[in-house]
Amino acid sequence: MKKNQTDIKTKSFYIETYGCQMNFADSEIVNAILLEKGMNPVSDAKLADIILVNTCSIRENAETKVWNRLKEFRGFKAQNKSLTVGVLGCMAERIKDQIIEEEQLVDIVVGPDAYRDIPRLIEEVEDGRKAVNVLLSLEETYADIAPIRTTGNGVSAFVSIMRGCDNMCSFCVVPFTRGRERSRPLESILNEIQQLSDQGYKEVTLLGQNVNSYKDRSYSFSTLMDKASLVDPEMRFRFSSPHPKDFPDELLHLIAEKPNLCNYIHIPAQAGSDSMLERMRRPYTRDQYLQLIEKMKGIIPGLSLSTDIIAGFCGETEEEHQQTLSLMREVEYDLAYMFAYSERERTLAYRKFEDDVPEEVKKRRLSEIISQQMSIQHRRNHDEIGQRHVVLVEGTSKRSEQQMSGRTDTNKIAVFDRKEFEKGDYVEVEITEATSATLIAKPIARTSLGAYYSAILEA
Repeated sequence: MKKNQTDIKTKSFYIETYGCQMNFADSEIVNAILLEKGMNPVSDAKLADIILVNTCSIRENAETKVWNRLKEFRGFKAQNKSLTVGVLGCMAERIKDQIIEEEQLVDIVVGPDAYRDIPRLIEEVEDGRKAVNVLLSLEETYADIAPIRTTGNGVSAFVSIMRGCDNMCSFCVVPFTRGRERSRPLESILNEIQQLSDQGYKEVTLLGQNVNSYKDRSYSFSTLMDKASLVDPEMRFRFSSPHPKDFPDELLHLIAEKPNLCNYIHIPAQAGSDSMLERMRRPYTRDQYLQLIEKMKGIIPGLSLSTDIIAGFCGETEEEHQQTLSLMREVEYDLAYMFAYSERERTLAYRKFEDDVPEEVKKRRLSEIISQQMSIQHRRNHDEIGQRHVVLVEGTSKRSEQQMSGRTDTNKIAVFDRKEFEKGDYVEVEITEATSATLIAKPIARTSLGAYYSAILEA
């Protein structure tokens, strides 16, 4: 050990995570790696010897938040010369020179496939050097690392089933920041689900950039979902995100048949016109997408749908914008993630197209998209009044300790009187009121998935 070094086991660390569910799952892997080395997690950045920021490059707003936070941490370093600050994840490779050399904001930069190397990189910093590893891998899936979940509600968990993406949509930087697509061995996924069940978790969301292209030997994503559902019949399963281009009928029938596979699908559209979809390199047409939606609704009764929508992509005309609005009206999504396009270096759109939609036009179009979606959500939620659902209780409501909050099978937030219910309970409820964001319910009784769905079948 160098003279100026301290034992890594005496170090405390703090991880701050931005962006998608995959980033939060990655932070849980980093937790496991550092804890295995004997380091201690803390819940306050000001108490940490090492601050790690897990970053997102998908949209400009996410990067701006990270930049601002790193500048705050530079102030921490002025007060504590021994503090180490690192950047993890999707921003790491793209801006490594800027954040280390130009801005001098961080000491460590680690890409999504190099988390195992973090302890060594920390030791490099102790030796007075800046430390970088942003190499992408064709094989790394972290399948042998059991994530350590130090945050969350203790009821719902994310399980990463694959990494990277091969789709190369023209607007998306993920293939460049997370590398090529590769799947975890099926057995390692099932083992992690079993561990979560043993720990009392009641809901798992399987994660991947394109989950329906999962493949381990002869095992498809449908096979994985089937086997996952058998691990614990009282555990609910969701997944995110599939791609419309290769959504299997087999999976739709499986969701319809299995009580613990949730009647909710996130199915990104991105835009509503063929011309826009072509520029985005989305390999389906509007009609093909709508045919898939019709099939989904036909096979799965009571299905809830969500989507991603981009406003103001390169060259978007007013007519193309109107077609996106009309697609959303036709589908009637229960939830949508809506964003104005922000240019990303290295993408095809950055190299080939011009980001030519003025900011004020992007903002106006996004506002119209959001306004319409809120109206649709309010109407669809209002139609739930009088319906019954089984809700998985995630905790008390943010507004009142006297109410419990949880999600329906269809991924809608419901709140109801606390009574004797506990976090982790399944509760049958009847919807009495609704807003565009929340269902207000009357609790009927504590239940189980098996009992609830058996009663429905008997009725």
